[in-house]
Amino acid sequence: MTTATFRALHQDRAAGDPLVLPGPWDAASARVFADAGFPALATPSAGIAASLGYEDGSTPPDEMFAAVARIVRAVSVPVSADVEGGYGLAPGELVGRLLEAGAVGCNLEDSEEHATLKDPRRHADWLAAVRAEAGDALFINARVDTFLFGTGDPADAVARARLYVAAGADCVYPLMAPPEVFPVLREGIEGPLNMAARPDEESVAELARLGATRITFGPGMQRHAVGATGELAARLRPGHPRPPTSGQL
Repeated sequence: MTTATFRALHQDRAAGDPLVLPGPWDAASARVFADAGFPALATPSAGIAASLGYEDGSTPPDEMFAAVARIVRAVSVPVSADVEGGYGLAPGELVGRLLEAGAVGCNLEDSEEHATLKDPRRHADWLAAVRAEAGDALFINARVDTFLFGTGDPADAVARARLYVAAGADCVYPLMAPPEVFPVLREGIEGPLNMAARPDEESVAELARLGATRITFGPGMQRHAVGATGELAARLRPGHPRPPTSGQL
């Protein structure tokens, strides 16, 4: 599936009908989501990090790109990749690694070392360089971390988002924005708007109502799976009371 196909999924969406992109952390989870009928997927860097045994933000780039490539090979739908802040790679190398892995898009965040916001104009210049290297071959989702590491001022988030869109970003992702500021963001930001949901129907429905164009889940699905596995392990561990068989009822 091509980047053009992925880009088209974001366009002309009816109000209340966002593009919902599950977050696979390995090939098996990717197949589950694709088999369920989702038209595209978006990998979470934190979910992949956890699956590989790393803390969020600590995955070596080679391992992250290899994980993305395995996910891409496992499914026939487009896959966008969260590659954090780009791992310090030059724009040309970053684009090359993404295309080599088979990704049709990427998340690029505007904070450093998961703590400090980047200068928005310098970051916009860097995004413009990534766009110039990629042409139309990558869908760029520009993450705005104002609500995560900054003041939480929606005006700052809107100003950053406008710079990033002008630099060539296809979509903007104001991570951790509280629901009450969504109308301000929706009004002030041109183009697709990505919002993060919890892995439940109510959260998705609420974000759809508030005007999200695209909904992703970060590491939420991976953590949900780990939690479910933990519950299963607790039920099966030696010495745990077992439910009666049908003959004992």
